[in-house]
Amino acid sequence: MLWLMVLGFWLIAANEATALSTNPGFVARITDNGLDYAQKIGIQALQKELSKIKVPDFHGKTRVKIIGHVSYDCYSINIKNFQMPKCAITLVPGVGLRISVSNAFIQLNGKWKVRAKFAKDHGSFDAKVEGLSISVVLKLGRDGFGRPTVSASDCTSSIARVNLKIKGKFSFLYKLFKKPIESAVRSAMTKQICPVVVNTINTKLQPILQTLPVAAKIDKFAAIDYSLVDAPASTAETLDVHFKGQFFDITNHTTIPFTPPPLQFPVDHSRMLYFGISEYFFNTAGFIYGSAGVLVLNITDDMLPKNYSIRLNTSSIGTFIPQVQKMYPNMLMMMHVAADLAPSLTISPGKLALTATCTIDAFAILPNKSLAHLFVLHVSTEISAKVGVKGKNLFGSLSLDSVDLTLKQSDVGPFSAKLLESAVKVYVSFVILPQVNARLEKGFPLPVLDKLQLTDVVVEPKQNYLLFAASVVYGG
Repeated sequence: MLWLMVLGFWLIAANEATALSTNPGFVARITDNGLDYAQKIGIQALQKELSKIKVPDFHGKTRVKIIGHVSYDCYSINIKNFQMPKCAITLVPGVGLRISVSNAFIQLNGKWKVRAKFAKDHGSFDAKVEGLSISVVLKLGRDGFGRPTVSASDCTSSIARVNLKIKGKFSFLYKLFKKPIESAVRSAMTKQICPVVVNTINTKLQPILQTLPVAAKIDKFAAIDYSLVDAPASTAETLDVHFKGQFFDITNHTTIPFTPPPLQFPVDHSRMLYFGISEYFFNTAGFIYGSAGVLVLNITDDMLPKNYSIRLNTSSIGTFIPQVQKMYPNMLMMMHVAADLAPSLTISPGKLALTATCTIDAFAILPNKSLAHLFVLHVSTEISAKVGVKGKNLFGSLSLDSVDLTLKQSDVGPFSAKLLESAVKVYVSFVILPQVNARLEKGFPLPVLDKLQLTDVVVEPKQNYLLFAASVVYGG
């Protein structure tokens, strides 16, 4: 029931609960258009549950002129049809949502029997319950683990009228106690409505929210924390859900030394859903992997493109640095690449720019397989990034824009680091980035329900965050 609530918590997980003391790393916004779609889906589930209402047998007595006391019983009451032509889900600022049903009707049938002083009869009846109205508030919250909660409150229901058609031997007799039975049916149905609605929310919706994972594991080093940092915030137009949205070390729980910048959502609410992913989210990934010491790579000649003319050996590199070939003639080389600092992604309107720096230690591979140190380069790179959603994953790709080299140390004498710029560009473009992109192409798992699909996704870089706008299809 209520696809909307599940959708609102598209990315939900937690490792430990935290209060919203800083900006969130991820925000989901559901608009009026999203609510309209939720209403279409949710009404089907709610109508299905209300159709299961069990109307209890009931007994009554009434006094009729001339005949005197009449005792009646109604039993074996079944719902044949339940229709809710008008249903709406609206926002309740500061609280959550309201579900409103109006002008619903129910068709019933059942059996009856009546006993009077001078007569008795039995038969069947058909009843039509008209003008059924329901109103219930869904209060949204957050539990101690950062998971979403929903609770029903302020549920009211009413029935305008019940029209009864009784079938029996004495056509005149049922007219005498028709109104008391209609009143009894209305009372019995009214008492059943709200308990069913509340029970549906508690047994159908709440467990779905509570079973969403508390963390999205990436690998043996990192996971993503998507816990709610506060209760969902509803206004007159939108429902915003704030998530922590950060990577964390699954072994050491390293503290992130920086905080998320503010996210300013656009005023356009034409799409069903908007997701804001802060640059903070991506930068925590770089920090965690950097802290784990995994941003290292050894590059050897067999990793280079076969058609690339500058090989990773002393003969080829010796054309730029003659002393390398002179000191270590005709030997293969290895370059040990290690990140100096965590890569930093900057998001601005129309652009995603990644800045990464590393140190390259160059070695000659001696005949006995030992290594002879040659030189150390400091490398600064500017990299363009692309991010999107594929299936249930957030994925990305990187491409090199520029490289700047500085010689930090040399065991083969002085030389200009700029001489190796073209070679290093190839190492980065054809060795390092393909390995990174292969991981990014797999994507990062998002806790999305099996039946939820995002369609017509548009990604637009904003100041300090990525804006995703999407429509939704639920089902299948």
